[in-house]
Amino acid sequence: MNLYPLLRPLLFSLAPETAHEVTLKLLKAAHVSALGKLIYPAIKDKPVRVMGLSFKNPVGLAAGMDKNGDYIDALAALGFGFVEIGTVTPRPQPGNPKPRLFRLPEHQAIINRMGFNNLGLDHLLHEVKQSNYMGVLGINIGKNFDTPIENAADDYLTGLRKAYTSASYITINISSPNTKNLRQLQQGDEIKSLIAALKEEQLKLQQEHGKYVPLAIKIAPDLTADEITHIARLLLEFEIDGVIATNTTIARDMIAGHPLADEAGGLSGAPVKEKATAVVRSLAAELQGKIPIIAAGGILNAADAQEKLTAGASLVQIYSGLIYRGPQLIEDIVKSL
Repeated sequence: MNLYPLLRPLLFSLAPETAHEVTLKLLKAAHVSALGKLIYPAIKDKPVRVMGLSFKNPVGLAAGMDKNGDYIDALAALGFGFVEIGTVTPRPQPGNPKPRLFRLPEHQAIINRMGFNNLGLDHLLHEVKQSNYMGVLGINIGKNFDTPIENAADDYLTGLRKAYTSASYITINISSPNTKNLRQLQQGDEIKSLIAALKEEQLKLQQEHGKYVPLAIKIAPDLTADEITHIARLLLEFEIDGVIATNTTIARDMIAGHPLADEAGGLSGAPVKEKATAVVRSLAAELQGKIPIIAAGGILNAADAQEKLTAGASLVQIYSGLIYRGPQLIEDIVKSL
């Protein structure tokens, strides 16, 4: 039963961050009650194998919806083929001052400058242990805002070590526009030294735990063609397991003239679709099928998802589309595949 069209006007009458919290609490309450059977869809499996992992379908939840891992079971029950939680940092942090989340319904878009607000890695890992979810779980890790950029690798290595045994795969988020200087980690020698350190640690952890946990790098849609080529070559050189394309954009030309266009932060939803798909296409040309691409950005219907897969992605992730379309979007995409 698709109740979301009835609920959406009520949720959109609330401040965006309040609506986010209310929605997650309602989902959790429904999941643990008999109501869950009425509202949760029965989505047929469309299995795929990517990064050495078996996904029950190619549609995942992007990071950012459940930063602390508090709602894993309730979100997974919506029918996702995989769930990515985070971004989580080694230490808890409050994020940026409010307001920091804005809806642009005319554009089916969102601007956020949350700033990796989260309760820290220890809390998230405790929640993962409490969860009953048996599917593919990604843990998205970042650096604390007050860790100097030259020491960023220390935070990522801490995240990798701590999350390693709890994750199906780990995402390295170096592309959020909302942590000062973070995106410079995508450039030049900085990305090479970071990827090298992470790959070395991944192989050590594999030996230590007898388990190989894939690593994915999440990149921005605002990279130049040369930067995409540089990153693709490093991914191949260090045999990174996957790449997520893309995060939110800092561009505003797609929403020029909107009253919120000058709000700082990352823009997601329909306006980022073309940029994100172009990055997927460029990566696919460089990687030649050797490293899988997980596509995110501007997926608001089944055709948008198919466009990403045609461009070269193996999996897709949704977030803003879920806010505008509700859980029906998951079923629509899976059915269309």
